[in-house]
Amino acid sequence: MEGKPLHIQYVVLKDGMEKDLKRFPFNIPIIEHFKKITFNKPVTFIIGENGCGKSTLLEAIAVSYGFNPEGGSKNFNFKTKETHSDLFKFIKIAKSSNKENDGYFLRAESFYNLASNIDEINNAGGRRPLYDSYGGKSLHNQSHGESFLSLLKYRLGGNGLYIFDEPEAALSPMKLLELLIIINDLVNKNSQFIISTHSPILMAYPKAEIYEIDSGRLKLTAFEETKHFSITKYFILNYEQMIKNLGIE
Repeated sequence: MEGKPLHIQYVVLKDGMEKDLKRFPFNIPIIEHFKKITFNKPVTFIIGENGCGKSTLLEAIAVSYGFNPEGGSKNFNFKTKETHSDLFKFIKIAKSSNKENDGYFLRAESFYNLASNIDEINNAGGRRPLYDSYGGKSLHNQSHGESFLSLLKYRLGGNGLYIFDEPEAALSPMKLLELLIIINDLVNKNSQFIISTHSPILMAYPKAEIYEIDSGRLKLTAFEETKHFSITKYFILNYEQMIKNLGIE
């Protein structure tokens, strides 16, 4: 997106909102302390341990922007079970004048529900089968990883805002490399990504900033200084000793 402003410039907590710190999601430290996150590069990773609140924050950004809580584009409105938090009501998104033409919210935990809704819409008929945008066949008729890649390769067109929640869940290391290529191609087509992930492979993308959740705060962190990188590197170089240290014989 060189020379063009990002679609989302920052997300900030609204003034004067009453937060109940005893209830979800404000009882999560990162949400309790959240004030603002600024986006400076076309790809932003939000990382941290399980339960730290990264998916909750990502979900709130997506819903506040107009995406369906369970995933899809802004045109999707299906609801399997309403489990998203009210955090989206408490934040304000600063959009730029660079209006996107495309957008998608992809979350691993509800991908099955999204694929089912695509089937329902496609089978209901219309001028153009919805499957055409997903590789020509039902996502349920592909493996988990293949269906993820079909969505990524065929549905996303560029000049878009793409919010991904743990997209590595269905992908092998080799397919994660393919995802890096897809992300880069879309970045070169004026796209912005906000991604929560545990994958050091994805975090290595050079046109990215990484916000690591540490002690309940968002902290800009260099790739090689993240806990994910250091633990993965140490394990690969010392896996036999680490296995012994874990008491596994």
